[in-house]
Amino acid sequence: MFNSSRHLARLSLIIMGAGFLATIPFQDSLIGRLLQGGFEAGIVGGLADWFAVTALFRHPLGLPIPHTALLPKNRDRMVTALVNILETNWLTKESIKEKIKQISITNKVLSVTQEKLGTEAAKKGIESILIYGIKQVNVEKVTPFIERKLKEYLASVQLASLLKNISDHTIARKYDEKLLDRLLAMIETWLKKENRSYQLGSVALQALDSMEFDGFLQFAIKSFRGVMSEEKLGNIIHSLLAGGVDSLKREDNPNRQALLLYIRKELQGIPENEKLIAEMEDFKLKLTAEWEPAGLINENLHKLKQLSLEKIQDRKLMDTYLMPYLEQMLSSLQNNQKQVDKIEDVVQNQIARIVEDNHAKIGKLVKENLDKLDNETLIEMMENNIGKDLQWIRVNGAVCGFIIGIGITVFKLFL
Repeated sequence: MFNSSRHLARLSLIIMGAGFLATIPFQDSLIGRLLQGGFEAGIVGGLADWFAVTALFRHPLGLPIPHTALLPKNRDRMVTALVNILETNWLTKESIKEKIKQISITNKVLSVTQEKLGTEAAKKGIESILIYGIKQVNVEKVTPFIERKLKEYLASVQLASLLKNISDHTIARKYDEKLLDRLLAMIETWLKKENRSYQLGSVALQALDSMEFDGFLQFAIKSFRGVMSEEKLGNIIHSLLAGGVDSLKREDNPNRQALLLYIRKELQGIPENEKLIAEMEDFKLKLTAEWEPAGLINENLHKLKQLSLEKIQDRKLMDTYLMPYLEQMLSSLQNNQKQVDKIEDVVQNQIARIVEDNHAKIGKLVKENLDKLDNETLIEMMENNIGKDLQWIRVNGAVCGFIIGIGITVFKLFL
C-alpha cells in the first residue's frame, strides 16, 4: 500500500513535468499558457512537498542540507517524548485501572470455564495438571516434615483436656452403660458354656486349699471342704454369678445404678488426678521421642502417590466424581454473587497493585524496543505505517499547485 502511494506521488510529479514540457510549444495560445502555468506550479508544489516529506526521514538526494533528516537527528528526543506521552497521557495508572475495572474478570473467567469445563480438552488438561503435580511431590523430602509435625502435635496434646473430653463424651452418650452391657453379655456368654460350673468349683476349692486359717475357722472350712465337691460349689457360684449378671442388666436395678455412678465418678476424676496425668504426660513424651514413624510414613506416602496416579488416570473417577464436583462448585460460585464480588475485588486489587508497581516499565519497555532498532529499520517502520498519508501530501501538493498555477496565470492575464 505504501509503495503504491509512493508510485502515485512519483507519477503525479512526472505528469506535471511532462505536461510542462508538452505545453511549451503552445504557450502563445490561451489554453497553452493556462496549462503551462498549472503544470509549472504543479512541479513546484510537488517538488516542495517531496522535499518536505523526504526531509523528515533522510537527506534529500543524499545532500547534507541543514534541517533535513529530522527524525534520525532528533531520535532520542522523540523517543523520550513518546515515552512521556504514554506514561502521563495515554497509558496513565488511573486510565489503566479504570479500564480494567470496567471488565468483570471473574465473571468472564467463570463463564469461559463453565463453557469449556466439560470438553475432552479440559479433562485432559486437568488430568495432566494433577498428574504433573503429584509426580512433583518428593516423598523423601515430605516424610521428615510430616514426621516432625506429627511428633510436635502429639507432644503438644494436653492429656488432661483430652481425657476430660473423652470422659464427658463417654458419659453424655452413655458409652459407659453400653460398655457395661457389653461386658455383662460377654460374662453371660462365658457362663453358658459347658463345664463352667465345674471349672468355677475347681478354682474355688483350689483357692480354699491354698488359704491358711486359725482356730475354729480352719475347722469350719475343712468341714465345708469335706462335704462340698467341685460340681456342687461350682453350681452355687455359677447361680450367684448368673443371677448377678441378670440383675445388673436391668436398668432399674440399684446395684447397676450404683456401679454406673462409681464408674462415672472415676471417669470424671481421671482428668483431675494430677499424679496420674503427670505420669501419663511423661510416658507420652518418652513414647513420642522414641517413636520413629518415618519408614511407615514414607511407605504409605509412596502407596498414596501411586494410588492417586492410578485413580486420576482412571476416567471413571474423572467422569463420576471430579468433573461433577467441579461443575457443581463452579455453578454454586456463579450463583453466589456476593462471593463473586469478593473474588473480583481481590483480583482487581491485585491487578491494581501490579499496575502500580510496574507502570514505569511500560515506557521503559517501549524505549528498550525502540533502542534496539537502527535508524534505517525505524524509518522503514514509520514509512510503512504513516508513509501512505505522507505520499498523498506530495500528490495533493502537485494537484493543488496545478490548480493554483492556473489561477495565477488567469490573474496575470487580467493584469
